[in-house]
Amino acid sequence: MLRARFNDARFFWQVDQKKKLEDRVADLANVTFQAKLGSYLEKTNRVVALVKELGGDADAQRAALLSKCDLTTDMVKEFTDLQGIVGGLYARAQGEPEGAARAIYDHYKPLSMEDEIPATAAGRILSLADKWDTLTSCFAVGLVPTGSRDPFALRRAAQGVVRIVIEGKLPFDFPRANDALREFMRDRIEYYFRDVRGFKYDEVRACMAAGWENLTDLETRLLRVQAIRPTPDFEPIAASFKRIKNILRQAGFEGGAAYREDLLEAGPERELHEAIQRTTGEPLESRIGPLRPKVDLFFDKVLVNAPDEAVRRNRLTLLHNLLTEFSHVADFSEIVTEKQT
Repeated sequence: MLRARFNDARFFWQVDQKKKLEDRVADLANVTFQAKLGSYLEKTNRVVALVKELGGDADAQRAALLSKCDLTTDMVKEFTDLQGIVGGLYARAQGEPEGAARAIYDHYKPLSMEDEIPATAAGRILSLADKWDTLTSCFAVGLVPTGSRDPFALRRAAQGVVRIVIEGKLPFDFPRANDALREFMRDRIEYYFRDVRGFKYDEVRACMAAGWENLTDLETRLLRVQAIRPTPDFEPIAASFKRIKNILRQAGFEGGAAYREDLLEAGPERELHEAIQRTTGEPLESRIGPLRPKVDLFFDKVLVNAPDEAVRRNRLTLLHNLLTEFSHVADFSEIVTEKQT
């Protein structure tokens, strides 16, 4: 049986070589990608455009053009699991650039959480473009996974996008997508950092609340929060930020411009202001230590809801600005502190 299958493969290879991949591009018009989304030729054109937009080089662009051509070959019609692999081998045999051949060979990767991402930059850009096109196209026509149903393997595609961008260090900011796709991607990103990378769930939520469209930036912020979490000042100041957020919400305060220094009282209030000014521009790790005692003292000694409206608003603005500065890294009110557990 095995010998017969090898003989079949040899026969298909010989037959398929009579027509080059580049001569098969037009044939993709006769291969349906999805009834509502047209043919694989239309998909190929979209992927080529996206690869260019992502800065793909000549190898990546050539690979994008030829990446689905093996779907028209006798080999892939018989051995469907070999799509992509066959395309890469045929590209190499037909004298295509090695970088393009390798990108085609790898562009379905990763096929699982254990599988590697594509080995080359061209392969990663092509794989990202192919998967992102599938996701945006399917969600645009309402083909959203429900329960265990996922006929287009969109969960796998989304997880692949996340891994390729982060592990491949690609400068990809998620463009505006429909709400359903944004939520879908958000879930995959949270899963990756929590269950695959091992960050604590509240760290992930806190950092994602400060923005997650740029995954490289998100990873950097997560690593910073993870690194400072064991320090003695972290949980107390996180609890203080939670308190600040509650005070602002209860006051219905949505922020203003700068607070007025002339309205600051001498003592803890002015000392907090001076600590903020002194540490502005320093890394998060360097700011927490000096600020923590000043924030604690402010809450112990200063009445935020002062009777004087101007003073009250000034104090709320001071707290709002402090919270906003740190919120670029994470929403620290999402951190679960020891007092909450």
